[in-house]
Amino acid sequence: MLTSFGKLKLFRKAADTDISALVEIEKNSPHRFEFFMGLAGDQPICARTAWAYGEAGGRISHALSVYSCQLRQPNQVKMIFEFLQNGFQEISSSLDLSFEDDSVADEKIPFLAYLANVLKESSFFPYEPPAGSIRFRNLIAGFMKTYHHTPLTTDNIVIFPSRAVAIENALRLFSPRLAIIDENLTRHLPRQWLTSLNIENAETDQPSADVLTVIEAPRQSDLMIELIKKLKPQVVVTGMAQFEAITSSAFEHLLDTTRAIGSRLFLDISDHFELSSLPSPNGVFKYLAGTSLPSHAAIICGLLKNQVYSDLEVAFVISEEESIFKALSKTVELLEGNTALISQYYYGCILYELLAFQLADRHPSPERGCDKAETVEMIGFSSSAISVLDTAELSIDDKENSLLHMDVDQSFLPIPSPIKAAIFESFARQNMAESETDVAPSLREFIKAAYGFPSDSNTEFIYSDCPQSLFNKLVLCCIHEGGTLCFPSGSNGNYVSAAKFLKANIVDIPTESELGFKLTENALTNVLQTVKKPWVYISGPTINPTGLIYSNEEIESILSSCAKFGARVVLDTSFSGLEFNFEGWDLEDSFRKLNLDLRVCLLGGLSLKMLAGGFTFGFLVMADPCLVDELYSFSGLSKPHSTVKYATKKLLGHREQKAGNLLDAIGKQKQILGNRSKRLKETLEGCGWDVLEPCAGVSMVAKPSAYVSKIIKLDHSYKDASVYEAKIADSNIREAILRATGLCINSSSWTGIPGYCRFTVALTDSEFEKALDCIVKFKDIVF
Repeated sequence: MLTSFGKLKLFRKAADTDISALVEIEKNSPHRFEFFMGLAGDQPICARTAWAYGEAGGRISHALSVYSCQLRQPNQVKMIFEFLQNGFQEISSSLDLSFEDDSVADEKIPFLAYLANVLKESSFFPYEPPAGSIRFRNLIAGFMKTYHHTPLTTDNIVIFPSRAVAIENALRLFSPRLAIIDENLTRHLPRQWLTSLNIENAETDQPSADVLTVIEAPRQSDLMIELIKKLKPQVVVTGMAQFEAITSSAFEHLLDTTRAIGSRLFLDISDHFELSSLPSPNGVFKYLAGTSLPSHAAIICGLLKNQVYSDLEVAFVISEEESIFKALSKTVELLEGNTALISQYYYGCILYELLAFQLADRHPSPERGCDKAETVEMIGFSSSAISVLDTAELSIDDKENSLLHMDVDQSFLPIPSPIKAAIFESFARQNMAESETDVAPSLREFIKAAYGFPSDSNTEFIYSDCPQSLFNKLVLCCIHEGGTLCFPSGSNGNYVSAAKFLKANIVDIPTESELGFKLTENALTNVLQTVKKPWVYISGPTINPTGLIYSNEEIESILSSCAKFGARVVLDTSFSGLEFNFEGWDLEDSFRKLNLDLRVCLLGGLSLKMLAGGFTFGFLVMADPCLVDELYSFSGLSKPHSTVKYATKKLLGHREQKAGNLLDAIGKQKQILGNRSKRLKETLEGCGWDVLEPCAGVSMVAKPSAYVSKIIKLDHSYKDASVYEAKIADSNIREAILRATGLCINSSSWTGIPGYCRFTVALTDSEFEKALDCIVKFKDIVF
């Protein structure tokens, strides 16, 4: 199993060998031995025939096979087995390190060793910025510099789940009226973009508020350039033919043409990017080695060429324009949530091996020229994008990884051992059957047991790397239907910002502090009376961000009001499953009485439910066939890899079977979260905050009543060592706490509840203690 074999076949004379015993074995069994007539014989004969031929004076021989074996990558194999022996012996039987192809072994064994080391040495997956893992971006930049002499940094590279997602997100960021796109790159774009013909006045600078038209074009650069000159698109997305990619002339021609008419260019190099120690010549990289990338151009590259997992993809975009880098990073955060961390680990491992193989270049890097050609005015970001990116409360840049994050929906508690085992086993397995990655039967049982949510053969299960990308597809369906998205005051800030980014029509449903900012039937009814085609968003049973819970009776009354007005319902359970003392919902009777099957979409995820940190899986359950077709028309979903589905099915199976190890671990961590919520409440109240005590989940909200209108003065800001002075208000409380202590929280701008900030508690033990100290420190600075 663990070795590579070589075989050498020799022939040995058998004249002096007594083979009568072998004749007896053949006589009493179906087995037949192989002998040959003479040393040059090539047709085998059995032992009985050979014995008779030898007795008659003939010369017989038999084959002798000599085997050699070599242990592949012994140090890395040792790391794998040390991990398995450290409490994971039950998955040893799934490990198969036999390979027919050395290139597969050379790629898979180092990754399994790296993954084993990460799972062994780290109790949780670290926080990574939305732009992608800093280590992975550094490795990409290192590969580009070492193999292609292109000096890039992490601030030139943004990671996306796939090439298709990168292209769609870039188009949504700019929202051009007309885009010309390589016909090979349009398969995953929204159907509406490919059928619109609204290209009149496409040459104007103003982006369309509603219509984006995509014209497909051939990949050949001369034909593409002819179309660009005639149609004058605002955005061009294209690849390059193989024969054109060898030199830089075609790329330079595209740069010059798009610059001349004011088009933004996104060049796809996926087909020509080789993860190899001897990559083929590449004209784009030759250009970038000597000249910086112009501000109107960006490079897109999808990584899909690996030897082991044919459908494991991650993509990156290169831009040397700071504003584009920052905008794309924020767009990933809003529309995708994150890029699967383990996919970044996989390709990062390949890049690391390639960089370790290459000797360091001792020659200084050549001086790069700047692109000094004059550029006409380009299309800017869409008005909705500018508004959201300027005002939305998104993640704070943390290059040094020195900040404390109480502003992210990720668990940094120790990952339970059964989850580590499922993750490792999913990558260690080979030749998984389709039934082993079919998550639907397990999810069907899970949503029925947890929520009483009914499903049948007509129910559609749709998957993604992250629930956020599924939510955004529902927003697009709402927009296309002409609907209005209704958010209760006190909803997930990123979801509200994403809906605004996508230009949805949004209505706020008032909530009251006396009721814990919960949505009520009366408040909902008052809004639904005034709205056409309403879509109601509900986070439950656990409400994000307050951490309160909708009881079965409360959610039934809300659903009853939705049914009365024919509203569609997005029931978001992705922040639920960590209730401190709550058994769950049973909605089956309500669905039957109210006939809600076609009106309710159930959105969910497993990361927080299983406290799995960076291991994420999102799902959407819906039964309306028209809505299903509509959602599939927006096809650019970042779909989870088969290994993720295998691990998810395994974990849901543990939960269904009430496996002690997993349930005990989750139960213990629920207790930790409950205790931390109490400690945080005590600390906040002791420092002058009004706290709404949570009943579940990883977050809670509090109001800095004692701090409003106070003056804060800092001689040495934590953020940038500058002097800082401000009068504290809702609008700057987050900035003030960050500058004073390095603690990141969400303000009322994110929570949607006037005056109330959000704190998450699923930090490591040491960082949670530091966070409490920061809260006390902030009080001491202000008072």
